[in-house]
Amino acid sequence: MVTITSVIEGSRAEKAGILPGDVLISINKKEINDVLDYRFHLANKSVALLVMRGEKTKKFKIKKLEYDDIGLDFETPLMDKKHSCENKCVFCFIDQLPRGMRKSLYFKDDDSRLSFLHGNYITLTNLHEKDIQRIIDMRISPVNISVHTTNPELRVQMMHNKRAGEVLKYLQMLADAGISICAQIVLCKGLNDGKELDRTMCDLEKLAPALTSTSVVPAGLTRFRDGLYQLDSFTPEECKSIIEQVNFFGDMCRVKHGTRLFFPADELYIKAGLELPGDEFYEDYSQIENGVGMITDMKTSVLLALEDEEWKQYEGIVRRVSIATGVAAEKLMRSLAAKIKQKFNGVDVNVYTVKNNFFGEKITVSGLLTGKDIMEQLAGRELGEELIIPPSCLRAEGDVLLDDVSPEEISEKLGVKVSPAGNGAEGFIRSVLGI
Repeated sequence: MVTITSVIEGSRAEKAGILPGDVLISINKKEINDVLDYRFHLANKSVALLVMRGEKTKKFKIKKLEYDDIGLDFETPLMDKKHSCENKCVFCFIDQLPRGMRKSLYFKDDDSRLSFLHGNYITLTNLHEKDIQRIIDMRISPVNISVHTTNPELRVQMMHNKRAGEVLKYLQMLADAGISICAQIVLCKGLNDGKELDRTMCDLEKLAPALTSTSVVPAGLTRFRDGLYQLDSFTPEECKSIIEQVNFFGDMCRVKHGTRLFFPADELYIKAGLELPGDEFYEDYSQIENGVGMITDMKTSVLLALEDEEWKQYEGIVRRVSIATGVAAEKLMRSLAAKIKQKFNGVDVNVYTVKNNFFGEKITVSGLLTGKDIMEQLAGRELGEELIIPPSCLRAEGDVLLDDVSPEEISEKLGVKVSPAGNGAEGFIRSVLGI
């Protein structure tokens, strides 16, 4: 049962007589507990709603097009509380956050509904067979799963959850039902690398074609690891070896399945000092949100976008601008800045690499930059008319960075306009040009 918080004016629900405060019990006699229940059972041309109003139940019947909404709003998008993580993973990034940051950063979600709706990764440890059956019955696909290892005992050890090994059976249940699986392996030195990584890739490959892709990402280690499991970073040589190991297996999968299935993260290439693969390597970029192919995609997209005829009208622009970036994207940003300056002679672009002193220099991605580091390291630098910062370092609302510093505060401190880069290749170019 879920409480209806508002009814859209003029909607079918309002016309039927449903009111804010009514509690939705069922649709077509199917119990409603969250957004997945609601959306799945609402997808009919005729829906019979049973609601509780005070101590009485009322029935409403609404006719509509199959996928039309009826105009009900609920307290949260999930119509329920988020499901939290029940693990204590040895590599958990949230456990490596310092005290005093905003409360929402410390919440560990492990919610299968967010996996489907927003692409979040889940571990399966807080699910049971009835939950897996619901995923199958509703055809919730793809499901993004943090596997890490297919060795049951090792998975229990890495995740500190006694169910971590037994729930691996759910992978086969989902695959047998034709549910697509996107997998993730967070690689920890001395634990799930080497022969264990070979075992995991071999086991996951057997799930194809249900398995569509797997990212292999090194664990992110901050400087706040006192009292946590001892983990060391991979050396450049070790990163190179991991890339060779994953790509050797990926090459075999491409021959066998027509897809690589396994992709090393950009971070491994950067740490190894290797050039990233070309655009065709990443196929449909299915793991881009996990930092797999992000740099290649950005480079390819911007260079392609610069060839568009629309930019001719802006070739006379005169502008000085700066870009702040993390260590991992430094080479990319300098390359793109050079291409833009080459095309627009009047545009001068400075790229400044900001080291992550807040989390520690082992953290190199732009999305984890803080306002404090940007302000301290760029103070007194030649920033031109505007400083462009990575949009990924802002929270979803776009108002503050991880340390609750706003772009406006950075602007006041540095004495220059501060803006996040626009979305996509064209948005990035427009931000640099100031249009």
